[in-house]
Amino acid sequence: MKKFIVLLSMFVTLFISSMALAITLDEAKAQGLVGEKVDGYVAAVIANPNAEVQELIKTTNDGRRQVYGDLAQRNNITIEAVGVVSAEKLREKAARGEYVQSTSGQWEKK
Repeated sequence: MKKFIVLLSMFVTLFISSMALAITLDEAKAQGLVGEKVDGYVAAVIANPNAEVQELIKTTNDGRRQVYGDLAQRNNITIEAVGVVSAEKLREKAARGEYVQSTSGQWEKK
């Protein structure tokens, strides 16, 4: 039983430590790993992003898709329309040095 408790506490410690090391969206943007797309979602700026960045992109976009869907339903417009309006605001708010997608689909450093 004591071994189990020790192993469990080690697992919990490692799990919490790995969560603390997870990259945030702001950090990924600042490092030039992800950028704001014209459709209101984020995407990798670099080729072959690591699993951590891929998961960050997925969870960020899943959350945005949920919010956009709620807004679209309340305002009787499409999710795509909400995304485009959000993209304009997000691109305006992007910090200097972060990547934003141009209307032609190219990544530009702001």
